[in-house]
Amino acid sequence: MKSPLELWLVRHGETTFSASKRVAGWSDPPLTDNGRRQAKALRSVIDGRQFDGVWSSDLQRAVESARLAWGEARADPRLRECDFGDLEGCTYEEADTTYGEVFSVFRAFQAPGGESHQEMRARVSEFVRDLESGRHLLFVHGGVIRILTQDLGIDRFLPTGTLVGLDWGAGDILFVREPGNTGAED
Repeated sequence: MKSPLELWLVRHGETTFSASKRVAGWSDPPLTDNGRRQAKALRSVIDGRQFDGVWSSDLQRAVESARLAWGEARADPRLRECDFGDLEGCTYEEADTTYGEVFSVFRAFQAPGGESHQEMRARVSEFVRDLESGRHLLFVHGGVIRILTQDLGIDRFLPTGTLVGLDWGAGDILFVREPGNTGAED
């Protein structure tokens, strides 16, 4: 039987790239004012909750979102977004036009000059395997959330500012809180 492990996944707030529908993997565009508001709005949902660990990607958009929503988090580069290589900075439309529907067929994805879905999945899975049992809060990216939820029934990029709860051991989605809807249950 697997040890109880609960993951609360926060997609960082809106960035200048996401607002202009541009690909941002390992590049690190800043949060917009709206992105800072999205992160601050999560504070009321997670404030007072107990977590055994609070983590973030080492990219500043995740680090800043963590600070605004929670406080200091332990940064780990394994929680970075996909290295989109040659697609970094392209509009979503340019990426899809040039390379096919790269975001809808994410499982088969290989970023030109970047990393594959399998490579990203391996590093994110390694991070999760290294976690102690308990409840962990992770400030991450759309691709990381998609990697962790695609086998549980959510196989799409969720909006910035979204919070997803997973019972990792049971393979269940506990809740999805997208910006604009309310509450998250224990």
